[in-house]
Amino acid sequence: MTSHDVVDRVRRASGIKKIGHAGTLDPLATGVLILCVGGATRLSDYIMHGTKCYTAQVRLGEVTDTYDAEGDVIEARDASGLTRAQVEQALDAFRGDIAQVPPMYSAIKQGGRKLYDLARAGETVEREARQVRIDSLTLIDWQPPEVTLDVVCSAGTYIRSLAYDLGEALGVGAHLSGLRRTASGVFTLENAVPFATLLDNPGAAIIPAKVALADYSALVIDADSEAELRYGRSLPGALMATSSGEPIMAYDADERLIAVLEMDDGRLKPTKVFA
Repeated sequence: MTSHDVVDRVRRASGIKKIGHAGTLDPLATGVLILCVGGATRLSDYIMHGTKCYTAQVRLGEVTDTYDAEGDVIEARDASGLTRAQVEQALDAFRGDIAQVPPMYSAIKQGGRKLYDLARAGETVEREARQVRIDSLTLIDWQPPEVTLDVVCSAGTYIRSLAYDLGEALGVGAHLSGLRRTASGVFTLENAVPFATLLDNPGAAIIPAKVALADYSALVIDADSEAELRYGRSLPGALMATSSGEPIMAYDADERLIAVLEMDDGRLKPTKVFA
């Protein structure tokens, strides 16, 4: 299933049309997929930028056109001489801030067209490297030619590209043979709802905005301030002891999300207001 397939099934099960996902999972992958329902679809940009955690299986010795097991093998090399120590040493180069070239089979647009549309048409284009961050990269299982990695990374990191680049660094090629997202921001696999359970009772899986946005600064406002925000007016900056450019979430006394604010010229300006 694609992430869109999941959204479509939940729409039909819940009767709610306005549903979207925050952070695509490839069809190959399993694990945490966040859905935003109703007005919360306007929060997806804030939710999807949290740190991601993955368990990734990498098959050494085979390169595929998609960088994962969904694609066709385009090159095979002998990886039988590699040792665990060599692989662990190669991982050092991929920790921290790195430049990563996205795969051709990705939804990134170039020249107004998605890369995977170009790839399916038989075209390969130069892709600009993007800065991503690998906070942690650990080899947790060694069953050559399969290795399993634990990855903690920034949003926007392509684990398929990481697998491909590791294979090139080792000189034997590689592709991603399995992937499980174990966390996305504050959402973890341990707290996730199994898909079948979600379809049986979609309403039971709803998570309050304050829980979903726990990583952001929060401000509790009174009724007068709420009225000001609903008229599109800003609030005094002194209400929030921060000069950060990060979004600030404004809640009422009942912990309902009222607005997303940003500090602008010493005032708290509403950028999104919710019913």
